[in-house]
Amino acid sequence: MTPVIETAQLSKRYRHKTALADCTIAVPAGRIVGLVGPNGAGKSTLLSLTCGLLAPTSGRIEVLGGRPAAGAAQLARVGFVAQDAPVYAGLSVADHLRLGARLNPRWDAALANRRIDRLGLDPAQKAGRLSGGQRAQLALTVAAAKRGELLILDEPVASLDPIARRAFLHDLLEFVAELGVSVVLSSHLLGDLAQVCDHLIVLAGGRVQVAGDVADLLAVHHRLTGDGAALDALPAGARVVHTERTTLGGHAIVRCDGPIPGAQRADLEDVGLAYMMATEAHR
Repeated sequence: MTPVIETAQLSKRYRHKTALADCTIAVPAGRIVGLVGPNGAGKSTLLSLTCGLLAPTSGRIEVLGGRPAAGAAQLARVGFVAQDAPVYAGLSVADHLRLGARLNPRWDAALANRRIDRLGLDPAQKAGRLSGGQRAQLALTVAAAKRGELLILDEPVASLDPIARRAFLHDLLEFVAELGVSVVLSSHLLGDLAQVCDHLIVLAGGRVQVAGDVADLLAVHHRLTGDGAALDALPAGARVVHTERTTLGGHAIVRCDGPIPGAQRADLEDVGLAYMMATEAHR
């Protein structure tokens, strides 16, 4: 099956600054992909390249088997919600749906209207007077009603309170189940990603640090706690990703295909933070 996103040595530079370097990934279809990294890691740059909003400096990128934004047909296959869930403040909720219907040949009016009703949004309400959570839900509705094959969300819940974030992520799972769409969700909130994602890409320093299905990554990452003596007796092939010392001792995240005596299975937050902190420590 063709990956929904495939890149090879993809790079993007702005004047003398490299935002993304030698990015090589293959995102399988049917996944909810968590794209995580600190501020300035290159997440928005990668998503903008995926949507065709930016052109690469070097390397190759294919989205759904074609060049990003290569004509109206390709654009119709991808839904995009940029940072801060942008909507048109002066347009009503109904205006957004009418605009979506005019711009998107696969527009699913029934889906859009059903969601607006369920969310309790007044179709006559101006988008600028909606709450942050309501604006995010409206942006998600418009993107999903395109009936594309890939939905790209660039930190859509970063400014929302915990209740609004939970509602947004719950609805995202419903969309995936109903539409069979692949999703890339960028966020720096690892706890949120752990609730919904089954594939993870960690960016730090403009480079991919680790990528793969969540189940596969968790199977080979371990958490060791204590004074560090256990690190001296690691099995062959084990690699320490990152160690962290505290006044109460410390812990290490170790990558190893086999079991490690005395270790616990690392969770998604352990894995993501370990790769990000290891990168920052070497900069």
